[in-house]
Amino acid sequence: MVLRTLALTLLGSLSLPAEPLPSGSALFIHPDGAGVNVWGAARFLKVGPDGLLAWDQLPEIGIYRGHVKDGLTPTSHAGATCHAYGVKVAADSYGMDLKKPLRALSGYPGSIMQEALARGKAVGLVNSGHIGEPGTGVFLASVRKRKNVDAIASQILQSGAQVLLLGGEKFFLPEGVEGFHGPGARSDQRNLIEEARAAGYTIVFNRSQLQALDLPTVDKLLGIFATSDTYHAKSEELQAAEGLDHYEPEAPTVAEMTEAALTILSRHEKGFLLVTEEEGTDNFSNHNNAGGTMEAALRADDALQIGLDFLQAHPDTLLLTCSDSDAGGLQIVSIAESLARGYGGLPNLLALDQLPMATTDNGAPMDGIDGPQTAPFLSLPDRAGRRFPFGIAWAGKMDFSGGIAARAAGLHAERLPLNFDNTDTYRMLYLALFGEWLPHAE
Repeated sequence: MVLRTLALTLLGSLSLPAEPLPSGSALFIHPDGAGVNVWGAARFLKVGPDGLLAWDQLPEIGIYRGHVKDGLTPTSHAGATCHAYGVKVAADSYGMDLKKPLRALSGYPGSIMQEALARGKAVGLVNSGHIGEPGTGVFLASVRKRKNVDAIASQILQSGAQVLLLGGEKFFLPEGVEGFHGPGARSDQRNLIEEARAAGYTIVFNRSQLQALDLPTVDKLLGIFATSDTYHAKSEELQAAEGLDHYEPEAPTVAEMTEAALTILSRHEKGFLLVTEEEGTDNFSNHNNAGGTMEAALRADDALQIGLDFLQAHPDTLLLTCSDSDAGGLQIVSIAESLARGYGGLPNLLALDQLPMATTDNGAPMDGIDGPQTAPFLSLPDRAGRRFPFGIAWAGKMDFSGGIAARAAGLHAERLPLNFDNTDTYRMLYLALFGEWLPHAE
């Protein structure tokens, strides 16, 4: 017994190699600007206050911390860079630290997606916005200024990504060249659509063309679904004046794009990394357009459901989701009938066909379905069959450091930190792809 104890003590003192952790694939879904209150409002509309969104069904949760090197609230491009590289950067950074090239947390001189490509994984980007949107763009492009979308588009196309589904046709075409959706805007006269075709991409421009593809036979897919974004992020008043829907009706939803991308990427034996962004949750919120924000949130939840369904057949995949900020500071205004008369002067909403005022009692802008003083939103029934009206109040038009949650399911989801730093996005993806749990940067 003494000898056995001594032997175990000696073995315990040796630095034995750790058992390799399982690795596989990862799907990161980024509903930009969507704080927890956005999911609360979406829940009321989609399944009622007692129901469960796809977002609710991801079993692991962490409280998101999104600060960057020089501020408490990230920009979209800095927040995305923290996600893609696993290190803190300054606010005006797009795949770099200001103007300095970056090494990722692993030491690789590029993003986690670029490292995944180098190590034989398949990769793809899906975005309801244009190709330069940083929530996906920084995973394959690095520029000194976010506005240099021509360079971003060129880098992304030349990256070797197997799937690119997004908007932004004008950034693919030279000035004066008419495309499927509208005229080009590139000043360098490069035609990236012709370059993509020469590189072996199958190219589609709308939902019908995407649905007509035999996806299991497609190796490389480029979908360009709008001149710029697939949505029209404007105020409700401007949308109405211009006769615009929230989204381009012929563009596939972010869920449809995600499903198509997974069909192609999941054929790769070494696994894949897919990054999907619903950008409308951010841009509509930045315009304080509650109706657009709610449609964007419901679309994002549909994409999460696609991810959950995919996990059923592919348990070697991590599904991870978070935002990087709380756009607009959305708040839900719902006054119970029993409190209505004494609650800040706001009358009972139950019997109203429009919100009684354009602001709350402290002056915060308040929206109904189509803007101020329009019909309130109406929840689906709770367990008792009751439906409840509500309005949406806004703190401002900027991005805030609000209540944001990271959630996960699938491969290594149980490792999701309860106190989730924005750089933990990288660490979770790295663990799923390569089976290694990296320490934080010092």
